[in-house]
Amino acid sequence: MLQTTGLILSGGGARAAYQVGVLAAISRMRREAGAPDVNPFPVISGTSAGAINAAFLASNADRFDAALDDLVHIWKNFKVEQVYRSDVLGMIRSGARWLSLLSLGWLIAQKKLRPKSLLNNDPLSELLAQHIHFERLPAHLEQGHLRALAITASSYSTGEHVTFYDSRHPVTPWIRNQRLAQHCNLSNEHLLASSAIPFIFPAMRLNGPQGTAYFGDGAMRQTAPISPAIHLGASKILVIGAGRMLEPPKKSTDQPTYPSLAHIAGHALSSIFLDSLAVDVERMQRINQTLELIPEEKRQATHLRPIQLLLIAPSQRLDAIAEKHADALPKTVKSLLRTLGANPSMGLGQGNALVSYLLFESAYTQELIALGEADAQAQEQEIYKFFGWTAN
Repeated sequence: MLQTTGLILSGGGARAAYQVGVLAAISRMRREAGAPDVNPFPVISGTSAGAINAAFLASNADRFDAALDDLVHIWKNFKVEQVYRSDVLGMIRSGARWLSLLSLGWLIAQKKLRPKSLLNNDPLSELLAQHIHFERLPAHLEQGHLRALAITASSYSTGEHVTFYDSRHPVTPWIRNQRLAQHCNLSNEHLLASSAIPFIFPAMRLNGPQGTAYFGDGAMRQTAPISPAIHLGASKILVIGAGRMLEPPKKSTDQPTYPSLAHIAGHALSSIFLDSLAVDVERMQRINQTLELIPEEKRQATHLRPIQLLLIAPSQRLDAIAEKHADALPKTVKSLLRTLGANPSMGLGQGNALVSYLLFESAYTQELIALGEADAQAQEQEIYKFFGWTAN
């Protein structure tokens, strides 16, 4: 029976550079194995920054290797100003006003004066318009270069987690507890909603299953990040994480200090982006183990089936890597971080987790790409087995 391979790309802001390193190594392995020069992932599902990587690859599914080279080039040459405004005026209009709200909120009674987010991500909108062309998606679906693309976001209006998808074959939208799906024509607005990190980037208004609503980062309340790929027909899934699952634990201090706002924000983002994926991977592994106990003939009489799953996640702490490169941030961003309790010039301390999501600078992203390549190479045998390739 021919299996359909799915790709899950999780969220994580600048940490998503790690994903393209993993994929670059896998692409190289495919060429070395002499496997067909086609898109190896008919089903692609992404969340937050992972959704942006997913959409770029899906919109170029007819030229997967070349598209991946382009994606690596973009991430290797990233600058903060490509994602959010870091000039003085831009920071005054967003970050400084937001901090003023914390201290002088009683003076800001009018809604028009209330800031929507800590940072202004208008540059990201321009970047997406330049590089991601959703108008190419229908042809890729029709011609069989792609089976489905899913982008996830979270509704601030209803509290539900929504998967927006487009597919080659009709797929009935699924309804689960706090999880809905909607077939639609995907757009860059869906990407901006999926990557709208809470408090940091502004929410986006979209037409959802329950009508028009404001949506934020898809990792919020995402209890089952693997499920969209399964619903869309994937029978085996590659999951690329962005931290915490395989990386070594952080050493605790004997005398902890009270957490700064930056520390609390970083901890909250890690919980949003990383914990649900780790839990879902463990749940999938337990389900597979349980299904193996059921005789094959009885299992065929049900809709249950094991899902082959391969997880690749960072072997090093990405917040520690971010600390090494944090001084590359623009002065305005460093000033904002100092206000929140992190000091990139003096060592981040408790604020390094937050910076690991916001550090869209080439020195950091290049090291994450190299780490992704190395981690994939370390799992070469598992990757060959997963895809059914034979080493030449």
